[in-house]
Amino acid sequence: MSETILKIYAFIDSQNLNLAIQECGWKLDFGRFYVYLKDKYKVSKVFLFIGYVAGNEALYTFLQKAGYIIVFKPTLEYIKKPEFTLKETWMQN
Repeated sequence: MSETILKIYAFIDSQNLNLAIQECGWKLDFGRFYVYLKDKYKVSKVFLFIGYVAGNEALYTFLQKAGYIIVFKPTLEYIKKPEFTLKETWMQN
């Protein structure tokens, strides 16, 4: 009889993970978290879904070197509209 080889993959949404950890008042060490997943749950691959933001290349490189398979998600740029008070709006007219 042949043995069945079990492959376990982890799929992580980095934004949800990051917000949940911050809400607890913690800071996640992604390097140690990867080792934890490997040791505790015997995962063979860890896919990390993360939004691509220019300027964060060092973070992405670190995560890849730690062992994560990075999957970039599209991101939207948030532009805050200026807020005016009634007085400021009246004075502009």
